[in-house]
Amino acid sequence: MLLNRFSGFLDSLAKLANYLQSPFALVTRWYVAWVFLHSGFLKLQDWEQTVALFETEYKVPLLSPWWAAVSGTAGELVFPILLIAGLGGRIAPLGLFAVNLLAVISYGHVFFTDEGLFGLRQHQFWGFMLAMLTIYGMGNWTLDNLLQAMTKRRSVVN
Repeated sequence: MLLNRFSGFLDSLAKLANYLQSPFALVTRWYVAWVFLHSGFLKLQDWEQTVALFETEYKVPLLSPWWAAVSGTAGELVFPILLIAGLGGRIAPLGLFAVNLLAVISYGHVFFTDEGLFGLRQHQFWGFMLAMLTIYGMGNWTLDNLLQAMTKRRSVVN
């Protein structure tokens, strides 16, 4: 009897967790997208300063400072928009994960010091959220799912 009640309780918890997956994924997508969009917009406000930072402060491997600034800023603007809308499946969180990882690598000379530890922890937190979205998906509340449902309806009607 007690085992049946406990099993029923666990089933109820599982149903609640399933119900909360999509809203939780949505809030996570919006939060992490806002962080990167904000950073991208700041870079656009003073492009000369942004390129100068990539020349002197950020040590991006294999790319010239100008190309690093362009690709980093583009990644911080394009992937978050896809993430907010829920477009492109797992490409958006994976792309932002790569942007985040490159930021940690290129600014590692600061992050891996006592003074930069808080910044590193933030990037780890964002990276964890992006890894979760990449692995488990962006939930059901996405534009991808809406477009797929509309396509199915249209094919049923025809």
